[in-house]
Amino acid sequence: MTTNDEAWVPEACTLPTADRPLRLAEFDDLFATALRAQRRMAPTRLRWHLDPAAETTAGRETACCSFFTFTFAAPGTQGAGALHLDVQVPAAHVDVLDALAERAATGMAA
Repeated sequence: MTTNDEAWVPEACTLPTADRPLRLAEFDDLFATALRAQRRMAPTRLRWHLDPAAETTAGRETACCSFFTFTFAAPGTQGAGALHLDVQVPAAHVDVLDALAERAATGMAA
């Protein structure tokens, strides 16, 4: 991204500052290579539809951010073989989820 990537990362982020650019690059790679679609399920919850091969990469995020909850969801009728990853935040961090959703949409479009 060309904007200040750190601007949307809240102080509550437990990832060391030096590791944040690497994690952002991992997210960007996930969005560009594996994200097929995303849907806002609720103001505090986003669902990503991922290529099934991305499970090991996406699984790393569950240990990353203390204010995020990443949950793999069983695929529904929207597509056999799709991997669903639900991303949830407390109401106080909706702005962070908004920024992540925008970053994901940009990455998918690239």
